[in-house]
Amino acid sequence: MIKVFGHKSPDTDSTGSPIIWAWYLSEIAGTPATPVLLGEPNTEAAFVLRHWDLPKPEIITDVAAGDSCVIVDTNNPAELPPSINEANILGIIDHHMLVGGLKTRAPIDITIRPLACTATILHDLMGDALDRAPRGIKGAMLSCILSDTLEFRSPTTTPHDRAVAEKLAAELDVNIPDFAAELFAAKSDVSAFSDAELLRMDSKEYEIEGKQFRISVLETTAPKVVLDRKASLMASMPGVAAEDGADQVVLFVIDILREEATLLVPNELVKTLAEKSFGATVTGDSVVLPGIMSRKKQIIPALKL
Repeated sequence: MIKVFGHKSPDTDSTGSPIIWAWYLSEIAGTPATPVLLGEPNTEAAFVLRHWDLPKPEIITDVAAGDSCVIVDTNNPAELPPSINEANILGIIDHHMLVGGLKTRAPIDITIRPLACTATILHDLMGDALDRAPRGIKGAMLSCILSDTLEFRSPTTTPHDRAVAEKLAAELDVNIPDFAAELFAAKSDVSAFSDAELLRMDSKEYEIEGKQFRISVLETTAPKVVLDRKASLMASMPGVAAEDGADQVVLFVIDILREEATLLVPNELVKTLAEKSFGATVTGDSVVLPGIMSRKKQIIPALKL
């Protein structure tokens, strides 16, 4: 049985895309596959599972030597199971930059395309076979695209992402603004999470000039709910960084509706990062960055010390 999974701290795309591709492998390609997750889905992804009546995949912490697997929505070993290089990787489908570090036993299929969402790539790879997909699979695909594009607000959005989402919405008789509002409301409901959970909820590890950073984003339509916890979140950053082997946790609170980010500034290191990366003037413990919406396209490429 092929295991299909995305990255740790699964968001909607890393929850939905494994489900979509495991369905395709099993039902169309004739190669039995099952979706698995590398952690609890976030609140938006959990809503998507409920809304489309999709079973939550099994959560795993590692893979065994020889396990056959397909990786979606990442190619970064730091975001994958510890024993990933002992597994039998069959394929990678992703929309992020190529990181390197994965080892395969044989040549594999790799598809990495500059689109906003892995599910858009899956749509293209599936072709006419998508006509046979049940409503839940198409609904998961639509949800992934609306989530990753922030309802087409993200600068990563391409005309093709939008066209695929609009086609799926028409087939499913879904009103995009109404459904996106439900998605973002679910994404914004973070009241049940601890500070450490929020800092890890949507985060990726990056090295910047020899220092290890955990770059976290929280996308929300209610930024005040998160920013009201600013002092507590900043107080929790050193402990999370130490546990995760990082020098610093950096948190961007993305206001989906205002299309801006608020960066928390707990110390001189992050102040320097903000000023050199974004040309910002930092006078307190946070700074607003107008127009910053995408970690992949706007944040990571800009970071410097």
